[in-house]
Amino acid sequence: MRMITFAQTKPTMARRKSSSNSGGLLFKTGIFAALAGLAFFLFNQFGGKKSEQPIDTKPPIELPGDGPQSEIQNPKSKIEPQVPEEIFPASPGEVVRHTWFALGYSEDHEQAEWVAYELTRERLDKNWAERPNSFRPDPAVRTESATPRDYSGSGYDKGHLCPAADMAFDAAAIDETFFMSNMSPQVPAFNMGVWRELEELTRDWARRFNHLYVVTGPVLTQPGQGQIGFSKVTVPSYYYKVLLAPDQQKAIAFILPNQVSEKPVIDYACSIDKVENSTGIDFFPQLLKGLDEELEGSLDKDAWPINKKRYEERVKVWNVRR
Repeated sequence: MRMITFAQTKPTMARRKSSSNSGGLLFKTGIFAALAGLAFFLFNQFGGKKSEQPIDTKPPIELPGDGPQSEIQNPKSKIEPQVPEEIFPASPGEVVRHTWFALGYSEDHEQAEWVAYELTRERLDKNWAERPNSFRPDPAVRTESATPRDYSGSGYDKGHLCPAADMAFDAAAIDETFFMSNMSPQVPAFNMGVWRELEELTRDWARRFNHLYVVTGPVLTQPGQGQIGFSKVTVPSYYYKVLLAPDQQKAIAFILPNQVSEKPVIDYACSIDKVENSTGIDFFPQLLKGLDEELEGSLDKDAWPINKKRYEERVKVWNVRR
């Protein structure tokens, strides 16, 4: 600590009276400087060190490790991933596993090229959790996913590939569907029109058949409608959905243009083989083998009944609402 000293002189009686005011001011200034120096010393000794305890005591999120698949544990759920690997398509993209759905991420297009999950009657019959609308980047994507800002002002919706309603049986499950890796740019009238109708029909069929294996995504092998955002997210021209009812050994697929539609959903139905030829993706390679492989080339529309009232509501209400 720096010591403050003052020179001592012997003032004459004649000067003492005239300098009394200035001497008092000098004395007070010296005392103030000494106190300030002492305070600075004490602060450096006792108050300037950071706490050894971290401010944020929340447990860290486990980041994806090395290997062909990336996994992250949702902080809101302690459940291990529930998607059976046997339903994964064969494709070269990065595989990301969340608790109730998995996806193959395409860095070139900044979105999933496929999303796979199981849809069951039991889960659909549970009370639905509240929709969180918590759009955010997916921390499990090694190369970083798109962000909500990429869609701002683009004129396109953040269209769910795995619908929020399909995961509404659990708060953590529905929250995971708002990762941006599960979003794709969709024309609003498509997202809230024919795509919505197909999602609702899929839930109807899951209740009818007890459970379904679902794989859905954009057709990224065809020319798109441009790109949006800083991340250059591709706007797909088409979307597909592939459905397999394993207990009944029934399958159906759909390819829909990313635009408003007045046609019935069933008009877009096709075989799995057609979607494979359009996307370059091999669907259910572990399940459809031998004789079961015939399902890929078959199409039985009558086995998948549609709701005509829902179609009429889509054409008259949903298509014009957006």
